Amino acid sequence: MRLVVLPGDGIGPEITTATVAVLRRVDELFSLGLSYEEHEVGLSRLKREGCTIPPAVMEAARAAEGIVLGPVSHSDYPSRAEGGINVSGEMRIQLDLYANIRPSRSRPGLPHYGRTPMDLVIVRENTEGFYSDRNMFWGVGEFMPTPDLALSVRKITAAGSRRIARAAFELAMRRPRRKVTAVHKINVIKVSEALFLREVRAVAKEFPDVAYDEQLIDSMAALLVRDAQRYDVIVTTNMYGDILSDEAAELSGSLGLAGSINHSDTHCMAQAQHGSAPDIAGQDKANPTSLILSAAMLLDWYARRGPGREAFARAATEIERAVDELLTDPARRTADIGGRLGTRAFTDELCRTLRA
Repeated sequence: MRLVVLPGDGIGPEITTATVAVLRRVDELFSLGLSYEEHEVGLSRLKREGCTIPPAVMEAARAAEGIVLGPVSHSDYPSRAEGGINVSGEMRIQLDLYANIRPSRSRPGLPHYGRTPMDLVIVRENTEGFYSDRNMFWGVGEFMPTPDLALSVRKITAAGSRRIARAAFELAMRRPRRKVTAVHKINVIKVSEALFLREVRAVAKEFPDVAYDEQLIDSMAALLVRDAQRYDVIVTTNMYGDILSDEAAELSGSLGLAGSINHSDTHCMAQAQHGSAPDIAGQDKANPTSLILSAAMLLDWYARRGPGREAFARAATEIERAVDELLTDPARRTADIGGRLGTRAFTDELCRTLRA
């Protein structure tokens, strides 16, 4: 499996180094045959070459069998015309990474903050919605006719809705509870939400073994706090999924533990769910768990894309098991979740805990 590694900004290089160390260890244990090609992206690349992600880097990612992207400080980038391309958003559009898969589950030994524990996955459409950099062939989906009037265009397509629904139902079929909840706001946004739900309902009919229901976005946000254990797979549009997945991750214990992949039918990118935290960059304080778990999800995704890849699935399961083992012991956690280990020490401890 050929991996392109993009360390990113802020704490990105530190947690990416930690993630590659874990990947190297499972490669030794499970004989995966991983290879790595690292490219600089983000603010440092902008300073050196005038562009946060040059075309050559995108082509390397397109040719790879997996991508590991560290957090990026895209809110600090200049305009696109000045080379400040959102690396994450560009990857999602150029590689058509339409499905953002974000699991959240309560972990042994760690407190959770809702009324009930959870074990759910949010399946977020990744290429449409209100995200302005993904709405138009040319330009963005926001504009200002006058200095005092700003408008934003939301794009929903039948094809985009259908394929994210299928991703959600196929995922639900692999989980014990086999349930999908579609989240929407059709009582207010009547046209585009109706199109989204029309396609989800049509796909639901193809999966009679999966229970299906629907929930308004505002009540969904409240119900995650009140009774998260009722949910299994949640499918929704771009912005709702972004917000709900951060809420679910924090309720389950910490955003720093939230794995995430972005995939198309042919490409997959592991990406931490949190940001670049430049205030602690270079201080050995960052928790690398989110990106490590994202890399495990990438291995599992790859395992499902062809025969003879069972070792990748076993490696992914072992990373999850080892992380859980460390998190049950406060002395083996990072400081952000009540431990005393720094980034490097936690990574070393995790690598020692991994076993075939």
